[in-house]
Amino acid sequence: MSSCLGLYIEEHLIKYAKVSKDHDNIKVESFGIKFYDRIGEAISQVIEETYSQKTPISINLSEEMYNYFDMFALLTKNDLQKAIKTEFESYCAEKGYNPNVFETRYAVVDNQLDKDRIKIIHIADNKIELNKRIQQVDGYRLTNVSPISMSIPNLINVDKNENSIIVNMEENTIITTIIGSKIFNIDVLDEGSSDILTRINLKENSYSKSYEICKNTTIYTSEGRELQEEETNYLEDIMPTLYEIVGKVRKIINSSTEKIEKVYITGTAALINNVDLYFQEYLTETDCEILKPYFIEKIGDISIKDYIEVNSAISIALMGIGEGLAGMNFKKQSFSDKIPSWLKIEVSPDKTKKEQKNLGGFLTWDLGQKLDKTEKSLIRIAVALFLLVVIYSGFSALLSSQMSKKQQEADEAITQINQQISLANSDNEKIKNKTNEYTNMIKNLEEANNRITDRNRTRNAIPNLLNQIMSIIPESVQLTSIENTSDTHIVIDAQSNKYEQLGYLKAKIKADVILTNVISTAGQKDNNVVTVKIEGDLP
Repeated sequence: MSSCLGLYIEEHLIKYAKVSKDHDNIKVESFGIKFYDRIGEAISQVIEETYSQKTPISINLSEEMYNYFDMFALLTKNDLQKAIKTEFESYCAEKGYNPNVFETRYAVVDNQLDKDRIKIIHIADNKIELNKRIQQVDGYRLTNVSPISMSIPNLINVDKNENSIIVNMEENTIITTIIGSKIFNIDVLDEGSSDILTRINLKENSYSKSYEICKNTTIYTSEGRELQEEETNYLEDIMPTLYEIVGKVRKIINSSTEKIEKVYITGTAALINNVDLYFQEYLTETDCEILKPYFIEKIGDISIKDYIEVNSAISIALMGIGEGLAGMNFKKQSFSDKIPSWLKIEVSPDKTKKEQKNLGGFLTWDLGQKLDKTEKSLIRIAVALFLLVVIYSGFSALLSSQMSKKQQEADEAITQINQQISLANSDNEKIKNKTNEYTNMIKNLEEANNRITDRNRTRNAIPNLLNQIMSIIPESVQLTSIENTSDTHIVIDAQSNKYEQLGYLKAKIKADVILTNVISTAGQKDNNVVTVKIEGDLP
């Protein structure tokens, strides 16, 4: 039976889960969260509380970077690796990065539009940040460091015929798109649970209390009850972040070439009551549900929601026991890590010579006794191996000397080539400067032309919009402002003393196609007046 302790580490808190696997049976032995001021002490406490001093440990990356490269599908493995390295070096040159400071991994997925090409999901992490994360678990048996975007799909049974999205709303929000049972795309959003907890913390001055408030808050849905005043105190801290996240999820679904059937919601923000219903209101053509690990059922007094709280830690632990996508471990394996556990022999210094001899017969020799035939044979083999090593070392030294000479000649040739390249680069820069001047002139002309075109196209759109709204607006609804924020995007502020009248206005705008992509904020009630913001695009 294999086991692993998964640690999902972010600022202020650690989520942990100890997972074991026996054949096909997966079990979560212990789990929880821990808030910290000193991360080293918190990790030590978690390891002691879960009795994981000798258990393999798996943790998440901290600041990974994602890029996508398009390659030919017929490349050999070596050629593919070289091509990916070249593409990443080109990207670093454009951004002014040093490619040598990154540790990288990649995954290969099918190109949905061209079978002769493949898509590369390239993941890079700064080696300095990676080493900092590894040092946080120094002194324990750290065996795996993986990106959470690649581990979170471990928690669902992926159907080959189902396309889905996992929205993991932890410190930042990471959206993993799965097409045809394979990870297809990763989107990283700046918005996440840290925004919510930080805003609540400004009121409560306690990160742990802010976390509990977030878990126990119920958000408003159009079919829900009216919330009490004490329940709405924190909605203003929660709703803006959820509104941004659900809007970006909808854009991802709308831009996908494949139909997305299901959206799984997980992470700290997924613990907010009714968050799945809130997502469902905006993603009407896609099923939305809280991500529940497929192998977990309610056990005793422990509810599934308690497991959901540590989904990220469970998924990281599963990577540590060999589940999920291979090749995503960012920790370089030491020689000790590569030795199978059944080959490792630990001999206590307190054991007697007789006990040590019983362990293998060759761990200790008493040279004061007469050697038997077996011991003589072992000595001859040892001498032969020693001579072989000496001869091999001599040949290696000779080859090393020859290689050094060739390396020196190659370095001189490279220096000459670099000088020529520098001259060529100088000429190239001059050409680029002239090209940029002409490009800017063309760009300015195009922008002026686009402004004229947009002005002509939308000249009559606003008056028509006002006429249409006047014909459908209920008597008890007042429009406080209508704003054309950008291009064809319209923002309407409306108020009424009745929720249903505002809902009717939104539904009518959407049904009559007065605006497209219609969304609205949750109603805010003040002195019996409910205000909402309705957004959409001119058709």
